[in-house]
Amino acid sequence: MNDENTAQKQEGIIARLTDKGFGFITREGEEKDLFFHSNELVGVAYNDLNEGDKLSFEVAEGPKGLNAVNVSLATEE
Repeated sequence: MNDENTAQKQEGIIARLTDKGFGFITREGEEKDLFFHSNELVGVAYNDLNEGDKLSFEVAEGPKGLNAVNVSLATEE
């Protein structure tokens, strides 16, 4: 595992949302999409998200591999 990817804010685009409260984020330069669960959302409700929205998040090791934590909508600068 690459420790450089953990505990620092990253950004990505929502690739897919499910009706079960989780989705997947596409990160630039990464082959695999990153899993996120609605429990990790900060300041936004799962039902307010849309595929294509830009998110800000941290990457952490979960029971099934890497996943996004502390997920929020990315702010436009």
